[in-house]
Amino acid sequence: MEAVPPRARAYVACVALGALVCLLPVLVPVTVPPLVPVPVTHASWWAVCLLAAVYTGCEQLARRSFAGPFYPVLLAAAFLLPPSAAALVPLPGALLAAAGQRPEALRRIWRAAQLALAVWVAAGVHGELGGPGAVADPDFPYALVPAGAAVVAFCGVLTALDGGVRALAAASPAPPGRRGLFARSLAPTAVHGLAGLMMAVLWRSPYGPVAALLVLLPMCVSWWAYAQYHRERAAHQATIRALVQAVDIKDGYTRGHSERVGQASMMIARELGMDDERVEVLRFAGILHDVGKLGVPTRLLRKDGPLTPQERRVIELHPEYGHEMVRGISFLGEARSAILHHHERLDGSGYPYGLRGGQIPECARVVAVADAFDAMTSTRSYRRARPVGTALRELERCAGAQFDPRMVTALVRALDRHGWHPAVTAEDGTPPPPPGDGAPRVPAKHRAPRAPAASAGGREEAYG
Repeated sequence: MEAVPPRARAYVACVALGALVCLLPVLVPVTVPPLVPVPVTHASWWAVCLLAAVYTGCEQLARRSFAGPFYPVLLAAAFLLPPSAAALVPLPGALLAAAGQRPEALRRIWRAAQLALAVWVAAGVHGELGGPGAVADPDFPYALVPAGAAVVAFCGVLTALDGGVRALAAASPAPPGRRGLFARSLAPTAVHGLAGLMMAVLWRSPYGPVAALLVLLPMCVSWWAYAQYHRERAAHQATIRALVQAVDIKDGYTRGHSERVGQASMMIARELGMDDERVEVLRFAGILHDVGKLGVPTRLLRKDGPLTPQERRVIELHPEYGHEMVRGISFLGEARSAILHHHERLDGSGYPYGLRGGQIPECARVVAVADAFDAMTSTRSYRRARPVGTALRELERCAGAQFDPRMVTALVRALDRHGWHPAVTAEDGTPPPPPGDGAPRVPAKHRAPRAPAASAGGREEAYG
């Protein structure tokens, strides 16, 4: 974001000032005593320079490979050096790395200050618990205790500072996707901490710093593998975006519908207490639920007039087409079954297989509710959007026959808590003209007779 609010700039300035204060014991050692009484010797300065150079190289590689942060070197510095000396290690790498977004200078200063504070706190915690002596002896397994505490402190400082600046930049509390970031970050940071501890132990051993740096080799291999996975996943997501855009072009009346169904599916999944991985899967399921329309002839999607029974059966094949299209995308997981079964109904009157009740996969029941809700609350060329309250009452009326009551209740609670602010809209909000001459024609599939249980949302929900 190029425009950083003044309050966020002030926050960054305060964090940078705090980092500068942490560095004062090595910059002005006479006037400011260090937190932990470990002298900064000539050997310490040599270690600072070597670790800083290694971290700078790792940071440059990380930016090029999109492999994420690489903390073993920083945590090794926290285990080996006094806090103020350790806080110097991340500065060159953070200040020289490309920021990626504007304002670049502010972002570099922020990253450098954030890492310096995190390393300073981690080194202080490690020193207070007797970590340097345990590393030098070495004293295992006790050495794991101060190292573990330092890792928790390091991760906690990064998460707290990151949450603060994001909340100020957005002028709102941290969004749901940012909540629980500490818990998600702790495990990978702990792995980096173990590598950093191995580096520190070898550094203090007779084998010396060269052996310590060899620890980074297996870490770099795993890092490269993760980067390859990340690239593959990004390629799959680009494919998904292309498929959704193709559906929007082919069936233009639902432009943006898929993205909004993905958003509503996420809200339901979070309200049901699903873990982050399943929430992401439900988002993909919602986005891709209508991808099978690519296999339906365009003339049927845009036909003027009622559909014949044969044409209706062709359109009802779109869930199966969609399932076949995404069969090879492994990371979608159960999203594939949601694409296949999102038009099933609890009373067995749905399609393609007429499943009943618990036979319908849970993810498909989530998407079915999200699909109908967005169809009712979206402005279309032939009618105004229904108010959210009206749409929810219609869903509740059909709960138990067409929709899973749990999913409907979860959507109601989620909307009560967060409201409905779709990021993508189907139309520009202009009300449709009144019926009569010159009024836009209603797509034929929406004028087709619907099954008795398909009352929620009116014509358009028969096919989403």
